[in-house]
Amino acid sequence: MGRLRRSMLFIPGSNAAMLSTAFVYRPDSILFDLEDAVALREKDSARLLVYHALRLPAYQSIEKVVRINPLDTPFGNKDLEAAVRGGADIIRLPKTDCAADVQRLEVEVERIEQACGREAGSTRLMAAIESASGVVNALAIATSSPRMDSIALAGFDYVVDMQTQRGDGIELFYARCSVLHAARFAKIDAFDVVFPDVNDDEGFLKEVALIKRLGFNGKSLINPRQIELLHNAFAPTEEEVRRAERIVEAAEKAEREGLGVVSLNGRMVDAPVVLNAQRILELAKPAYARS
Repeated sequence: MGRLRRSMLFIPGSNAAMLSTAFVYRPDSILFDLEDAVALREKDSARLLVYHALRLPAYQSIEKVVRINPLDTPFGNKDLEAAVRGGADIIRLPKTDCAADVQRLEVEVERIEQACGREAGSTRLMAAIESASGVVNALAIATSSPRMDSIALAGFDYVVDMQTQRGDGIELFYARCSVLHAARFAKIDAFDVVFPDVNDDEGFLKEVALIKRLGFNGKSLINPRQIELLHNAFAPTEEEVRRAERIVEAAEKAEREGLGVVSLNGRMVDAPVVLNAQRILELAKPAYARS
């Protein structure tokens, strides 16, 4: 089982105070944003701030993502240099419309790794899907590079491109399903959109319940107080945990006894059920750790 990636907290790259303290909120991933959250006049200073934040000891145990500006802007390649040299785990490419966008990024990342002595292939890639073109090409994007780690749906630009607006989720349903199916085919993770109203906890939790049911790994966040809400919503119930424990115990017992068939309470348990039970127990670990 991979590490939990329920929450990805956006931190503006120009906010020095948040850059130096965001680790205290304990999200699963922290995204240092050099794109939309940074004004044009602050691009250069934000890039320097993010470079130094990436190297802080306090962030070494947290997955670090950097959202760069598109490579066809004056800032994209400079952002990429700072992020890779600073030690970012993942580069998030905004406005990914096709596989060629990822492949162009891949070439640049490989060049920088070689130049600065980073291990080849250690910098992973995340594609942000923000348009109708990106949704249609989601499968090609998800399978475009061995560095591909995840794909994320970005809702605001997508609904503008679709000539609609955020509502009850119907406007995002096709995009969510397309991105999620592409991720599952490519065996990478999928992140859902930011929920825009940080004061609407009820609406946020309703959306979290939907994306959890669909199968997303996690969600992009813009406010630290959404982290605990999200983690609690993703945590399995006690009943789910107990059932998962029984399934895993039965599978382990069958393996010890050399049995090819797993049975629990007279019912056959196949491999996908066992894998799902293992995933439930992984999701439950953080909750147990707090208790």
